[in-house]
Amino acid sequence: MKTTLMIALAATILSFNAQAGEKVIYGQDNRHDLYDVTNPVYTKVADSTVALMERGTLTSTNDASTMDISASSFQDLMGVCSSERFSDQPSGAFCSGSLIGKNLILTAGHCITSADSCANTQFVFNYGVYQKGAYPTTAKSENVYNCKEIVYRIQDSYGADFAIVKTDRDVTNHEPLKLAQRTGKIAVGTELGMSGCPSGLPFKIDDGADVRSNDDNGFFVATTDSYGGNSGSPVFNRKTGELEGVLVRGEQDFVYKNGCYVSNVVSQTGGRGEDVTDISYVAKQLPSLR
Repeated sequence: MKTTLMIALAATILSFNAQAGEKVIYGQDNRHDLYDVTNPVYTKVADSTVALMERGTLTSTNDASTMDISASSFQDLMGVCSSERFSDQPSGAFCSGSLIGKNLILTAGHCITSADSCANTQFVFNYGVYQKGAYPTTAKSENVYNCKEIVYRIQDSYGADFAIVKTDRDVTNHEPLKLAQRTGKIAVGTELGMSGCPSGLPFKIDDGADVRSNDDNGFFVATTDSYGGNSGSPVFNRKTGELEGVLVRGEQDFVYKNGCYVSNVVSQTGGRGEDVTDISYVAKQLPSLR
C-alpha cells in the first residue's frame, strides 16, 4: 500500500474513532474469523455484511472479474504490538454495514456523511478469512458495489446514528437481513452477536455480547467486542439472527504499552459499554424506501 494511502486510512480510522467514540474488549475476546464459524445463524449474517472501503483501496485488474484490495497489515497501519490478535491481517475497511434491501445498505451515520463521501465509498461483500492464513487481497467484482446516494441519515452523538444508502445496482447472491420486530425496547440481557471489520480487518464474528441497558433515546448499550472499523456493524440476536441494531459508539480501543498498542480490556461488567442504534428507529424509515 502506498505510504500516503496508509496515512490516509489510519487517519480515517482514527478520525472515526474520535467522532463516534472508541470501542473495547469486554471480558474475553469473542471475535472469530469466518473459517472458525460454523453456526449457520452467524454465517448468514456475515454473508450479508459489507466492508466500507475508500474508492482508492480497490483497483481493477486485467481480469475484469476481480479487483485488487490495497491494504497494509493491522500492525503496520495502526502500530499495534505483534502479539495483538490479527496483527498480521490486512486492514482495508474504514467502517462496516449490512444489506437490508435489494439495493439498501445500513451503516452508521458518521461513516457516510455527505454526497462526496458516498461517491468515495464502495461496499465489499465476502471480505473475510475463509481459510486459516489466507487473507483477502482481492474481491470479486460482482461483490463490489458503489454508493449511489444517501436516502436517509441521522447523526446524534447522544442518540440514534445511522445511514441508509442505495447501491448502484441491485445486490445479487446475498440476502437482506431481517429486522427484529419489536413493539418496545430490547430486553436487558438479550444475547447478541456482531459482524464487521474491527479496525478495518476482514470480517469477524463476535458471539459473546449482551444488552446491558436500554434506557437511552434511540440506542441501547451492549458489551460487543468492537473497534473503530466496527462502526455500522450489524448487531444481531444470536438466537434468531434478526438485526437488533447498528454499532456506533463505545469505550477506548487501545492502550499504549512498551512502545506499541494493545487492546483495551475491561471486565464483562466494566467500562461504559458500546452504544448500538436501536433497529426500531431504522425500521420507521424503511416502508417509504423499499
